[in-house]
Amino acid sequence: MTTLCTSLRVCAATSILALVPQTALAQWPQFRGPNGSGIDKATCFSVKFSATENLLWKVPVSNAQSSPVLAGERIYLTTSDAERLITIGLEASTGRELWRREIKRIRKADVYHANDPAAPSPAADENGVVVFFEDFGLAAYTPDGKDRWTMPLGPFKNFYGMAASPILASGLLVLVCDQQSGSFMIALDAKTGEKKWRTERPTANIGWGTPMVFRPGGSAPSELVVLGSTRLDSYSLDKGEPLWWMPLASEGGIGTVVADGDTIFASTKGSAEPMLGTFESLGEPHDKDKNKQLSRQEFAAIEGWAEHFGWLDTDKDDSVTMEEWNVARNMSVGEYGAFAVRPGKAKGKLDEKAVVWRFKRNLPYIPTPLLYEGAFYLVKDGGIITSLDPLTGALVKQGRAPEALGQYFASPVAADQKVYLAGVDGNVTVLKAGASWEVLGVNKLGEPIRATPALSGGRIYVRTEKALYCFGAQPERKAAR
Repeated sequence: MTTLCTSLRVCAATSILALVPQTALAQWPQFRGPNGSGIDKATCFSVKFSATENLLWKVPVSNAQSSPVLAGERIYLTTSDAERLITIGLEASTGRELWRREIKRIRKADVYHANDPAAPSPAADENGVVVFFEDFGLAAYTPDGKDRWTMPLGPFKNFYGMAASPILASGLLVLVCDQQSGSFMIALDAKTGEKKWRTERPTANIGWGTPMVFRPGGSAPSELVVLGSTRLDSYSLDKGEPLWWMPLASEGGIGTVVADGDTIFASTKGSAEPMLGTFESLGEPHDKDKNKQLSRQEFAAIEGWAEHFGWLDTDKDDSVTMEEWNVARNMSVGEYGAFAVRPGKAKGKLDEKAVVWRFKRNLPYIPTPLLYEGAFYLVKDGGIITSLDPLTGALVKQGRAPEALGQYFASPVAADQKVYLAGVDGNVTVLKAGASWEVLGVNKLGEPIRATPALSGGRIYVRTEKALYCFGAQPERKAAR
């Protein structure tokens, strides 16, 4: 009875928040929330919501794949149009637009159709927001939308476009810029934009990894752990110095890693066999002039690969050599999968004994895994949900999200013993958290969702192709007398 009463009091307090501006309770400061964990600690999040149920507000927003972030009384979003790169500040309690700042694009990258110019999510704190656009670089604003600083970056060499998000940590703004050549990570003073360090990543290929701050405990300094396309790397947070690394295989390092104590968890999609055939078997039949390389026109004749020419053509000379072909062919082959690793005090290449477990089935491509309430969740296209024991990597449960069997770009997020899974088809599945999870409901918004939802203070913020929705428990109102 005591637990029930406490729960009711907490939910009542949450309902009151629907009527007053949010303050410090609103905190989802970066992609996937606190340190990229995907977890909010508040309670009383809704299971059922739609355009007519438990909707607190809705505002129209032009399409982009960046996720909303929250700090204090502000929500920050990015978007773009043909000429402008746009940052928007909203009032968290009402969704009212407070300001809009625009940067004229200094270039226009030819972004792959599945990406967009505003794919990276902002990073925010009490001082304001920092945004990253491939076609400009970094820009920082105050909570009221006033200019703080800018740092032009690029142009970049990433055929599929840039999508890694900046983070704020220990007074630094950190950004990973992985590309086909010239990959690097940079740290700036978050308040002034002054460069503190820059670390080259010569082994990094294309990638979209957002760094995670790893605090292994004790007196050990904080580390930055970065999921790349061919390896997992750790760097010192204060100086950007390389610490340890481990090889891995992937079809592209996407998202972020998560941690619990001294253990790091991650997932990459790869394969036992190359995704491409050999140049001799698949490429040479289309090499009409027999010069041991493929022009754009020759490459286009390879079924299913025409639109990926720019990925293989790393030097942009409008031809794919056998060497370029083999780099792409071998990228996904090796030690892939979901895995747990304990690096300890390692320096340099990790010993294979540091890998606690590895799991190679039902692997997502884009969604970052979730570690929550004693379970490690993987969510992939087809609405396939897999939960693993985080201590052993053993499969606990595999199933599907009913009525939500399409693609998944958004990563799972969790709070209040619930896990939220947003699909491209516009359906948001809610699970009862736990290794033996259960489906509590599927909410149909009817608009494509590619951005990861934000959770804060009992509210659910969902960005669709057309709008930003805020869902939460509606406060009870006394009938007029």
